[in-house]
Amino acid sequence: MIITDYLQTNFEKKSINKNRVIMQLNSLGLDIGKTQVLTKRLNVLLSNFQIYYQNLRGIHWNIKGPNFFDLHAKFEELYTDANVKVDEIAERILTLGGTPLHTFADYMDGAEVPVGKDIVKDTEAVQLIVMSLTALLTIERQLLELADEASDEGTNSMMSDFITEQEKTVWMMKAWLNQAI
Repeated sequence: MIITDYLQTNFEKKSINKNRVIMQLNSLGLDIGKTQVLTKRLNVLLSNFQIYYQNLRGIHWNIKGPNFFDLHAKFEELYTDANVKVDEIAERILTLGGTPLHTFADYMDGAEVPVGKDIVKDTEAVQLIVMSLTALLTIERQLLELADEASDEGTNSMMSDFITEQEKTVWMMKAWLNQAI
């Protein structure tokens, strides 16, 4: 028996009877059906992070006014972080056995984050970030629940880390706008 046959037989096909429901487990020990749901929703998050990333690039390039130097640098920090998160999300999708979306058409189909176009004013740029992060947080909280139901600690941990960081960014951006949370 070759190694792939062994793995297929002993891990990916393993079934357990949990409250009379037969679950097919993958090699991570996670229910295959639940991971398929997770990867679909992770692809929605990936799509929205790509839109958020591109929004950040656009406002980084186009910001004007007396706050240019501070915001230009902040937006670069944010898009660098978003780029890392895009890769982490895609790799999580692959880890769970899915295929990450990778076309702009796919990203637009799943977009819940607003698309910012020709934004040059500082307050509009910061408001776009707040609206975008609010949409991302909603998706991430849904994923947190799905990951919990699937006993998927990897996705759960990633979402918890994203949420903690983004909540702080929303607070800071709202403080900059002189708005309450």
